[in-house]
Amino acid sequence: MATDWDGRLEAWRDELDLLARLDDAHWVPLAVAEAETGVSRSALRSWYRNREIPSRLVDGPNGPQRLVPLTAVVERAGKSPRLQRRAEREIGVEAQMVLLQRRVDQLELRLAALEGNRRSE
Repeated sequence: MATDWDGRLEAWRDELDLLARLDDAHWVPLAVAEAETGVSRSALRSWYRNREIPSRLVDGPNGPQRLVPLTAVVERAGKSPRLQRRAEREIGVEAQMVLLQRRVDQLELRLAALEGNRRSE
């Protein structure tokens, strides 16, 4: 039973590789597109239903599987103001963390200097 399952899974992966070579596109399942781009699965579904990105329905190891080209998802995500704002917020938070860490470091140095002055008195 396990070899039958492994064989089906391997055949499905081979089919995905063949599709990628034929189309010059990297077709991935929705879960992979979601994980690699940060776009929610519901947004991906909306995009392919509205024909904003191409999609395919292929036989997968667990039944029909929806595939989307990863480059099309990235391009469409770049056009989304909401996703851009989220990315800017995340970058903003990261930059704020760096600034706060520097400020804490400076305060620790000043505190150490003050404590050193008290000991020498």
